[in-house]
Amino acid sequence: MSDGISRRGMLGGALALILTANSVRAESAAPATSLRPVGRADDLLRRNQATGEELIAKARLGANAEVSYAVANMQTGLLLEEHSPATGLPPASVAKALTASYALDVLGPEYRFETRILATGGIKDGIVQGDLILAGGGDPTLDTDGLAALAASMKAAGVTSVLGEFRVWGGALAFAPEIDTEQPPHVGYSPAVSGLNLNYNRVHFEWRRNGSGYVVNMDARTAAHRPSVQFARMDVVARSLPVYTYDDHEGRDDWTVARGALGDGGSRWLPVRKPELYAGEVFQTFARTQGISLNAPVPVTALPEGAEVVATQDSAPLRVILQDMLKWSTNLTAEAVGMAASKARLGQVPETLKASAAEMNAWAKERIGAVEVALVDHSGLGGDSRASALDMMLALKTVRPLLELKPLLKPFTMRDSQRRVVEDHPLKVHAKTGTLNFVSGLAGFVDLPDGTELVFAIFCADVARREALPMAQRERPEGGNSWNVRAKTLQQALIERWGVMYAA
Repeated sequence: MSDGISRRGMLGGALALILTANSVRAESAAPATSLRPVGRADDLLRRNQATGEELIAKARLGANAEVSYAVANMQTGLLLEEHSPATGLPPASVAKALTASYALDVLGPEYRFETRILATGGIKDGIVQGDLILAGGGDPTLDTDGLAALAASMKAAGVTSVLGEFRVWGGALAFAPEIDTEQPPHVGYSPAVSGLNLNYNRVHFEWRRNGSGYVVNMDARTAAHRPSVQFARMDVVARSLPVYTYDDHEGRDDWTVARGALGDGGSRWLPVRKPELYAGEVFQTFARTQGISLNAPVPVTALPEGAEVVATQDSAPLRVILQDMLKWSTNLTAEAVGMAASKARLGQVPETLKASAAEMNAWAKERIGAVEVALVDHSGLGGDSRASALDMMLALKTVRPLLELKPLLKPFTMRDSQRRVVEDHPLKVHAKTGTLNFVSGLAGFVDLPDGTELVFAIFCADVARREALPMAQRERPEGGNSWNVRAKTLQQALIERWGVMYAA
């Protein structure tokens, strides 16, 4: 836990809001419509604002769709308006705002992940007498450039050769072959999770037509390096569908792709299911460029006692990692930092992603009184996760004065009726978005022109429509994009309503 943050006092600052929230949760006290102040006789602008229910109806999200929102005054804690606030819906990537708060509270903003090179048997005249080990520390941001730097550091430490084997270890965090098993197998945003991750556990697949066939390449590219890899293989197959298939074959990632889907050429990132082998093979390449020959990487489940640290590669501070996570919504980052926080709380590595998420749910209830948070992962990718808008808003309200979360949230772009960006919009919104098929969420803070600050959460979901999608349609379902646009239009309309209704 970071110094200077009073965890035991986290509930105190939100007492007024919690009392109001508890009254909303009580069935007998829950109002049937949004709370709306009575406008003054001369306040035509406020009186002419559409109600929340009218805006929801205008969005046309579907007969089975549900909308849940809650907004409060940040300074007073007064709950200003709500609609089905205690309904649990999939939060999608809005969950990352909770994960960021969790990691900041438990690990602290200056926490860094460390990747190490270890040696056994001692080093004599530059020769490692035993094995060399690439030991991950859970860093979700380790990339090919980082491994190149680590190989250079190993060389600078005096290592010239290794007598034993080259081992790779990812046991700093629990392993999961994919984040969400309900996603199509080829989507890069649902890779494996490990204590040793590389390039967000994605491999770059590139193809180009060559006569009647194709030339394909799998590599671990960055702007500076493009090392090819062999652990992941691609075969072009004469078929139309499915576009991709995956198989764990002899401990490698074996892919096939439909010839009819390739065209003349292109590229995409594919998920990695063997992250330790991936990182090991790339490090082996860079060790070779330093004149150090290593055998093929062999995964191990435990680190030997007494191994000597040869070189290290540290991540950026956690606050920087989280800012990038919230900006780009990287699922692997959320899972890694969430599991690292759970590991710190439990004193041991949680066995699964779901177990780690359960520990974060317990933290949310214990620290911020969020009783309707039931996440199955840290990224929000799993459609079985549930959170209420009231609890998400309460969480943001509580951590706002205690943790450096708001500066990490990216500005939310306000748009006009034609979806064009409004550069000088009077409302300044810092929020986390969340999008799944027929699920859209938004939660954060609104700064009004008069200095009033609002805290809010809005969840929209058509769970039945989402769950009915066959696997083949889950990457780009018919009607999904237009539904998402309508949901986002509703979210902005609600924010603009609040900007008029609740200015001081």
